[in-house]
Amino acid sequence: MLAPADPPSPSDTERRRRVVLGAATALVLGGAAVGALITAEQRAPEPEVAALAAEPGALPDLAIPEPVQNEIEPDTTNDPDAEQRADGGCTIGALSIRLGSDGEGVACLQQALADEGLYDGAVDGDFDDPTLSAVLRYQEDAGLFVDGVVGRESAIELDIWPDEESFVVRTPPPPEGAMDTTGYLLSPVASVGDDAPPLPEDSGSGRRVVYDRAGQRVWAVDSDERIIRSWLVSGSKYSNEMPGTHEVYSRSEMSTAWNGQAWLPNMIRYQRTQIGHIGFHAIPLHVNDNSVYQTTDELGTRLSGGCQRQHDLDAAFMWAFADVGTTVVVT
Repeated sequence: MLAPADPPSPSDTERRRRVVLGAATALVLGGAAVGALITAEQRAPEPEVAALAAEPGALPDLAIPEPVQNEIEPDTTNDPDAEQRADGGCTIGALSIRLGSDGEGVACLQQALADEGLYDGAVDGDFDDPTLSAVLRYQEDAGLFVDGVVGRESAIELDIWPDEESFVVRTPPPPEGAMDTTGYLLSPVASVGDDAPPLPEDSGSGRRVVYDRAGQRVWAVDSDERIIRSWLVSGSKYSNEMPGTHEVYSRSEMSTAWNGQAWLPNMIRYQRTQIGHIGFHAIPLHVNDNSVYQTTDELGTRLSGGCQRQHDLDAAFMWAFADVGTTVVVT
């Protein structure tokens, strides 16, 4: 059952959270074994990426940005109906483009590279070897991750990334103390039922969680296709959440980020990558002083290294809703 007999008030929730996190910090600062709070599987280990890839069980949680921008970007081809930038300029029109991609987004890239003096070939929308060579030179010169894939970070540097805010729907804050149909308090960025934005097209069926990367929004849907709750999150800066249908396979009431610098309350994992786990969790806290990594107002913007950050109240609801085995659809 989702609904608690007496849904906790925000103050009670916050008091309990501070007690747990304060105890965790005391363990670390006092030199006690972190394993008393966080299991070996949940702790952020220190081996190199190659070792992590060879030993999936040791993968950390990707919650804080790291210097990997396009390594595990989805192989998304260009959308000919590319969204424009706020100033009307062209964009790549996709989460990432690479060797073999084609279309208007590639032509936009080629023109941007030509403007940088790195490309003198035809602006024909064909991501060929000369385009790849120009991309590699640009990424190296700009201090970006050099992989030949033009994703969010490279496109932002080239000023050919779509206006992200245009995809984000911000609903009015609910009345203080308002709850969803399961009895969980709504956060300032949450809505329910007809007040929630519609589900994305082709977002599955049945009881599930739906995460739309473009809109930075999550929906919890019951088996009768009713929207129980919808809320804004802060997802990955690197578009490394793979689209498709996934399943929750692991949960931790408390975990740490890949670099060991952040606490991740209510971590729910649904995707393994070559370098770490991706999942939903509450807004992370700095290990050294329990301060938050971001504000509520920043939800709806991409700020993480892979995971989806949620308001504490939305994370509490998700923890109750998404047991191991729950379907997660990423669009």
